[in-house]
Amino acid sequence: MEGVILKGIGGFYYVKVEDKVIECKARGKFRHNELTPMVGDKVEITVNNGKGVIDKIQSRFNKLIRPAVANVTQAVVVFSAKNPEINLNLLNKILVSCEFNNLKIIVCLNKMDLVTSESEISEIADMIKSAKYELIFLKAKDNEGIDLIKDKLKDNITVFCGPSGVGKSTILNKIVGKELMETGGISEKILRGKHTTRHSELIEIDEGFIVDTPGFSSLDIQFIDKNEFQFCFPEFTDYLNLCKFRGCLHYKEPVCSVKEAVKKKKISEIRYNFYIDTLEKIMNRRSIK
Repeated sequence: MEGVILKGIGGFYYVKVEDKVIECKARGKFRHNELTPMVGDKVEITVNNGKGVIDKIQSRFNKLIRPAVANVTQAVVVFSAKNPEINLNLLNKILVSCEFNNLKIIVCLNKMDLVTSESEISEIADMIKSAKYELIFLKAKDNEGIDLIKDKLKDNITVFCGPSGVGKSTILNKIVGKELMETGGISEKILRGKHTTRHSELIEIDEGFIVDTPGFSSLDIQFIDKNEFQFCFPEFTDYLNLCKFRGCLHYKEPVCSVKEAVKKKKISEIRYNFYIDTLEKIMNRRSIK
């Protein structure tokens, strides 16, 4: 029988097969091959007395490390306009991670009801749009913007990612139409979100799947090769073949079209500075090794 893993907890995997979900264990051979089943994996199982065993994990077309999900096609990156304040460094790390895994990306700014003036978020909104990402403004508690997200979910496995406390669980509850996820507030002491989601889980909706993932406050992207890193910035695309020197990293090279686009404000200076800062860390890490 073939199915897809919806959830994995404590060594048990819950596999959707046709119209039912079967609790499964993985065969020991996967441990020996250093291959662990993941949420989103397409698998082959055998079933005896209502209990299943995962016999084979089919080839993955991508694999996200954090969140740990396989075969994802799309990412909805959720941050809040306020409370907690947007961590631009983390936002850009998440965007790079999603680009590296070839995901279609939609950025959502939630809690827009807390914004008193558009000028408060104009710089962030301009940065996101100049990077060629679709941007959706949400007031999730009031259902505003939820239908816009629903329209994007058809025929996709969509991962919802972002830091804790930005309203991901509230958004998912609104999409599904019932309380599937625990929602939490913000710690007044540190103004960070309380972690409400404990594990990644695939949730079936009409003509698609969505994934809620544990919130996180850090992400390492320095494993990306320095020559590949530039391709994680879609706003660079129109300029990559216009630089004077082949193999230009848009760093210290002269006559660089990307740097020129930054000067002309066609590329966000915030994004470019993030690119350079991370590129230096990537190169320093390689030189240490």
